[in-house]
Amino acid sequence: MTIQLTHFSAAFVFAVFASIVFGITHRETTRDMVRYGLYCFVMFLGGALLAGWAMWLIRR
Repeated sequence: MTIQLTHFSAAFVFAVFASIVFGITHRETTRDMVRYGLYCFVMFLGGALLAGWAMWLIRR
């Protein structure tokens, strides 16, 4: 059985795991870890979407 990921789902999986690691390693309290992890998650996915739109515009 193989798992096939689209570009967006691969970016989503990366954002989830990277945000967990960033939250744990960059903040002290649990509340701050969760808030920073969510912030990183939004920034990763937002950056991926923004880059995708930019590449689409350049290609046109």
